[in-house]
Amino acid sequence: MSIEQNKDVVRQFLARFAASDADGLIDSLTDDVTWWIGGKPADLPQAGPKSKDGISAVLRGIGAKIPGGIDMRIRGMIGEGDKVAAEVEAVGEIVNGRTYNNEYHFLFTIRDGRISSVKEYHDTLHLKSVFSA
Repeated sequence: MSIEQNKDVVRQFLARFAASDADGLIDSLTDDVTWWIGGKPADLPQAGPKSKDGISAVLRGIGAKIPGGIDMRIRGMIGEGDKVAAEVEAVGEIVNGRTYNNEYHFLFTIRDGRISSVKEYHDTLHLKSVFSA
């Protein structure tokens, strides 16, 4: 696939967050996907490496906590070979009444039109503080 096609895969993936389309997000991943989320697992249960089953649970959990979807605003994107890096601002209303507004850097690897690897960096303190009761 071309770099632009890989970027389109990422754009479509991020758009599914706004639609609360957990099934579409999961279907966008290869069966052997690896997903790493920055942070210390002892402090943030979502942190660390995840398989497809593991990240599927995280993605479905997000949908339950932010049922109106998350607007994943792409601030910048570059691609090289099978990799796409994206700077993203995420905004959504949590069921606890708080607003989630975080900044992310993702590194996606694309294989055959699907995402095969993700490295995710974000403000873990913000995530933890707005989601906690």
